[in-house]
Amino acid sequence: MKIDLNSDMGEGFGPYRLCDDEALMDVVSSANIACGFHAGDPETMARMVRLAKARGVGIGAHPGFPDRLGFGRREMPVEADEMRQQVLYQLGALTAIARGEGVPVAHIGFHAAMGNMINRDAALADLIMQAISSVDPDLIVFSMPDTEIERAAKRSGLRTLTLFLADRAYDATGQLVSRKLPNSVIKEEAKVRARVRQFLESGTVTTIDNRTIEVRARSILVHSDTPGSLELARIVRSEIEATGAAIAPARDILA
Repeated sequence: MKIDLNSDMGEGFGPYRLCDDEALMDVVSSANIACGFHAGDPETMARMVRLAKARGVGIGAHPGFPDRLGFGRREMPVEADEMRQQVLYQLGALTAIARGEGVPVAHIGFHAAMGNMINRDAALADLIMQAISSVDPDLIVFSMPDTEIERAAKRSGLRTLTLFLADRAYDATGQLVSRKLPNSVIKEEAKVRARVRQFLESGTVTTIDNRTIEVRARSILVHSDTPGSLELARIVRSEIEATGAAIAPARDILA
């Protein structure tokens, strides 16, 4: 079995860095690179692309809202076509930088509030997926399972790779617990290890209210802005390797 380990990366700008992207790039198999709106800038994007190329890590676009102060986690009152253009603008920027380095963009995954808004609106999801397909029908869409993003991607003929979030709490419906609530972000190494082991062994996760639900996923996400993210990613990798599974980027899993 092959499984992907991914993280949102390059989420600083200028001299400011959110985490040790260089070290994290040695651990993951796919990198979701901020495209300049919620975080990132041309130099940072190019640095991430070069690091990923050197390590054989899959390159993905991670578009979000133009809200640096809110880190893209605040919803914005944008029209559907406005969001479409924002996604295309960011995807286009990373695609051009990657092509300049001689590598392709393999996947796309939405950041925070942008993804939440798309997941609430099937018509909006269809519009965004059709736009992505018009640019590159070979792109893989990262999403949580059983969401409007996943369904719309399939309707548009795009491949999908579903995610298990190692450092975020789930509710009984399989949705993420709001970051505004206590215990929504899981930072303790022992808890992350236990959650990942449970997912790998049984395909399930224990919810915040102590229920067990199934999670259909082939990729595990660790947020780079979670405190201790580098060590958490190393723990996830060690648990994957302990099962005998191969860690591979999305393009290899769906080849």
